[in-house]
Amino acid sequence: MPIPFDRVLDQVLLASPLFVLVGLGYSLGRWGGWSKEASKALAAFVFSVAMPALLFRQMATFGDLSGVDARLLIAFFGGCGVVFVIGRMLSWRLFGHNGVEQSVFGLGGVFSNNVLLGIPIAHLLLSEQHIPPVALALVFNALILWTLVTLSVEWSRHGELSLNGIGKTLRGVITNPVVASIVGGAAYGFAGLTIPTPLDRPMAMLAAATGPMSLVALGLSLAEFGIRQGWQASSTIAAVKLVLHPLAVWGIAGAIGLPAIETQAVVMMASLATGVNVYLMSRQFGALEGEISAALVVSTAVSAVTVPLWITATGAA
Repeated sequence: MPIPFDRVLDQVLLASPLFVLVGLGYSLGRWGGWSKEASKALAAFVFSVAMPALLFRQMATFGDLSGVDARLLIAFFGGCGVVFVIGRMLSWRLFGHNGVEQSVFGLGGVFSNNVLLGIPIAHLLLSEQHIPPVALALVFNALILWTLVTLSVEWSRHGELSLNGIGKTLRGVITNPVVASIVGGAAYGFAGLTIPTPLDRPMAMLAAATGPMSLVALGLSLAEFGIRQGWQASSTIAAVKLVLHPLAVWGIAGAIGLPAIETQAVVMMASLATGVNVYLMSRQFGALEGEISAALVVSTAVSAVTVPLWITATGAA
């Protein structure tokens, strides 16, 4: 079925306020005199307080994950696995990267900015029905992808797997406020409990502010990165992330007959820009820091058009 480009334009216009807020944060960080400490403080508040409040409240209210087709995990992480391998091969053949660099390159093509960008987009461009599928994928996202790249790096370095590295990854996921809020909220709602009004109202206020704050925080983070170093590699990472990753996820979703709501949710997540966490991984392993930072900026800017395009395409299919 041909893509209705008038609907693509409508989606782009609908999404434009989100990227205006990202641009505002970028401008404040680059030219507005906001320090890195202010950027880190806002991002920490969004990640540790505002976003968990939003997700816990949503999952407790309508987020019963039992109604979600769990095969979306096959589509999403199957696509991640395929694209990760392709990314490693491109990194090796096109740029001659070593095994650690290939691992970071591959992660840049599959690790989306799900929290700071994906959740606000799901709220604005999709529907409440899409939130539980997005939440289910989020629960496993950090665990599976961090573990994947950790194993890949450890194997590249030592030719063997490190239980210590896997253990650190598991501990990090278990203590992740976003994962904890999704799981806790779903359990709370499944138990038939309601949030007391004195707590629900301030949580609702935090939830309403989470989207704008997260987008400004993303822009502030991007202001720390340049786009000049290794532009060939960074452009390739962005292309893999914005084109190949959603295409692979959509293809697997179609092959297994995944329902429309779940398909649109996971393709949207796959179509998002490269996540800031990939830069943290590149710093941890000392590999492709400049290339990944450039890929963050480029993929975020281009995704203002490509994300609405993928959402429209999956909705028209």
